[in-house]
Amino acid sequence: MKKNKRPKVMSPKRQPKSPGLPKPGRFFTFMLLALAFCFSLNLSGQEKASSASQDLEQLKKTAPKVYIDCSSCDLDYIKTEIPFVNYVRERKEADVHVLITTLRTGSGGREYTLTFLGQNRFAGQDEVLKYFSHQTDTEEEIRAGLTEVIKIGLMTYVNQTPISQKIRVDYKTAEAAPAPVADRWKSWVFSVSTGGYFRGEQSHAYESIRGSFSANKVTQDLKFNLTLSATYSHDRYTYEDQNLESSTRSYSGSGLLVKSLGQHWSAGFFYSALSSTYSNYRLRLNLAPAIEYDLFPYSASTRKQLRFLYKIGPSYAKYYEETLYDKTQETLLSESLGITLELREKWGSISMSVEGSHYFHDFSKHNLSTFSSITLNLIKGLNAYVFGGASLVHDQLSLPKGGASWEEVLLRRKMLATSYDYFLAVGLSYSFGSIFTNVVNPRFGSLSSGGIQIMIGD
Repeated sequence: MKKNKRPKVMSPKRQPKSPGLPKPGRFFTFMLLALAFCFSLNLSGQEKASSASQDLEQLKKTAPKVYIDCSSCDLDYIKTEIPFVNYVRERKEADVHVLITTLRTGSGGREYTLTFLGQNRFAGQDEVLKYFSHQTDTEEEIRAGLTEVIKIGLMTYVNQTPISQKIRVDYKTAEAAPAPVADRWKSWVFSVSTGGYFRGEQSHAYESIRGSFSANKVTQDLKFNLTLSATYSHDRYTYEDQNLESSTRSYSGSGLLVKSLGQHWSAGFFYSALSSTYSNYRLRLNLAPAIEYDLFPYSASTRKQLRFLYKIGPSYAKYYEETLYDKTQETLLSESLGITLELREKWGSISMSVEGSHYFHDFSKHNLSTFSSITLNLIKGLNAYVFGGASLVHDQLSLPKGGASWEEVLLRRKMLATSYDYFLAVGLSYSFGSIFTNVVNPRFGSLSSGGIQIMIGD
């Protein structure tokens, strides 16, 4: 008998695997590995950045310590633009004392003299640079230009320290130099200004209007100046049933013409015209030839001057009211001698002047005045200043014979008789704590106070 064969069971054909997502377990493993790799790269980058920052901080400690001695400079801007030095607030702690002085130029701009005084490790290494601004320059242009000159001057000292490794010098390809431009104004500079001030309340109102014009020409050998001005002010008071009104007017013109006679001598003359209700001058004209000698050369005038100025000349006066000396007009001859000392050094600055004058017709009609301004860096962190002036007045020839009313005295509408006048101001400032001032933080602006200042650092 034939045995029945079992039917063969055919296994289904295997389907090819689809390229879909990996199984969940493998997917999460892949993501964890990727995140770990990224984290390790980021950590490595942070470590490198931290190491580079630490290296830079170590280099910064070797950079020169700099003290900027400039009352009109934007110190925050300088610190931001020149970060490769250490700024200190005490001059004796500095390696470089940058003393910045200014003079007005003939075009209405300023000449900045930057004296770099080496101290401590740079003792004896001094440099002098100059920067010139123009009358039309904006504040931004001036501070940017001045900062560039400071940067160039500091490179002499930075180059001797390890931080110079981080300094890169850029050179801008110079364009073709423009052809010289002819000065159609021939060094003349003119200025016109006008303005008014008004304030008031229920019982008082005040108005003041002013205007001025000036013409200047300054060259190496010649200096000319003419200034014209006019002012008018008016007060009105109301109290109960009383009304009081008062006003003053003044017109003036003054100037000089000076010719250079070398590094120490100059000669020229002063001239002036005045009309003032306050001074009782309907018209006052003065012309005074003058000669001046400066003990120091004029080229050093931003740092030191000792000038002797002598003037002599006639003056003509016509008065609004008859004077105490029974005069309505007169012509007189007078002379004056003035001595002025100005010094600007690391320890501070001194400005002192004294001037005496008299009339030839009566030597008892004379005037002696003095003015002094002293700023001293006494000891570490302690600074002091004092300025003031005084005059012995015996030449008030224009005092009106009729005197002044009580209202004119209170409102100062007429000049009053006096034999002297004076003023005085004194002050101290002291600071201690950290000597470094590298950080600039403009948040909430800045706070300051007058009088005695005490600053405590960390």
